[in-house]
Amino acid sequence: MVEQALTNDDDGGDKLTVAYFASRAYLEYAISVVKGRALPEVSDGQKPVQRRILYAMRRMGLVAEAKQVKSARIVGDVLGKFHPHGDVAAYDAMVRMAQDFTMRYPLVHGEGNFGSQDGDSPAHMRYTEAKLSKYSELLLEEIDEGGTKFVPNYDGAFKEPVTLPARLPFILLNGASGIAVGMATEIPPHNLVEVANAAEAVIKNPKITLDELMQFIPGPDFPGGAQIISSEKDIKSAYSTGYGSLLLRARYEFEELARGQWQLVVTELPYKVGAAKVLAELDSLTNPKAPAGKKTLSAKQQQDKALLLSILDTVRDESDTDNPVRIVFEPKSKAVDRNEFVNILFSKTSLECGCKFNLVAIGIDGKPRQKGLVEILSEWCTFRLGTVLKRSQTRLDDVQGRIHVLEGRMLIIVNIEEVIRLIREAKDPKAALMKTFGLTDAQAEDI
Repeated sequence: MVEQALTNDDDGGDKLTVAYFASRAYLEYAISVVKGRALPEVSDGQKPVQRRILYAMRRMGLVAEAKQVKSARIVGDVLGKFHPHGDVAAYDAMVRMAQDFTMRYPLVHGEGNFGSQDGDSPAHMRYTEAKLSKYSELLLEEIDEGGTKFVPNYDGAFKEPVTLPARLPFILLNGASGIAVGMATEIPPHNLVEVANAAEAVIKNPKITLDELMQFIPGPDFPGGAQIISSEKDIKSAYSTGYGSLLLRARYEFEELARGQWQLVVTELPYKVGAAKVLAELDSLTNPKAPAGKKTLSAKQQQDKALLLSILDTVRDESDTDNPVRIVFEPKSKAVDRNEFVNILFSKTSLECGCKFNLVAIGIDGKPRQKGLVEILSEWCTFRLGTVLKRSQTRLDDVQGRIHVLEGRMLIIVNIEEVIRLIREAKDPKAALMKTFGLTDAQAEDI
């Protein structure tokens, strides 16, 4: 390929064709985006910026029991030591890790305005404070015990972990979302207890089937609740191929009022759907605007408007601190059929919507690929086993090294007077000790 791309210039040298240079440059860019920005690792479930934020916060001592510090200080440390990119990107990543409506198990505990489910922007980093959450210990707790590989940072001044020694498969616990070059990922979050039990089952039976695995993980577990109404067959297909779509529906209840009146109250919304979005959709249906280039409403717009106005009287958002989600829908009259009322609202708004399922991640072989549930858990178990073996070997080496040093001390303790004389009189006491008593370098250095 390279030989074909090389041509001779007038001076007898070689030069690259524009086509080869462009394709090569784009390929390198694509690989950089895929592996260095957009896709998570199966091993710890983190993207590089997330991993660097967590590691930097641990180095700063911002564990769960510590006091929070300004987010700007954390972002500055991350950019200066590990992630030489824009501060907005780093702060946005940290904010997402602190949002309990985005992550099933937030890794960062934030104080201040970290945004809302309705799409409100977080406060600037100089106003908010943060530290690590208790869940982050599952990712970071064993990082200094020898099971983690470290590499130089961008300028060689510090070391950073290649992956974190995750004690659970966080790629399933918190999921992931990202768009790379030529591929994208959309991994839904899952329940911690279910995933832990499934991982244990894979360790005990490496040849476990998907049907057996789904006895432990029946489906995703989204933050904020809501309910999955897709069939078991659809969920199994998504877990098998790593691609599909699930249908989510809000949870609701009917509240009885005086004189036979009633109202519909929504208490849980689908993943990534906020109350503001639902209200905006209803407003656009009941107060539609003519399509671009048209002076009148389309037939469908008029039909939807008439339908909603015939059954819906008012809608209001009563969400507060005690009730994170409480959207109240009042019917036109108590005579409105309740099932029809609910079905119309579900069909016309995001109270019922689809959720993409695209299990694309970077495997333990370093290659990005779409994977099924069984493959993801099997790869994580392989990674975790390797981490535990390295950690155990490090501990064993430390113990054996200590025993070796103590054996040297036992060897010379009966000849302590001779040892003292050699140390005082010999030009090279260390070499003299090694020659006289047959000590190793480590034992002589200790003495």
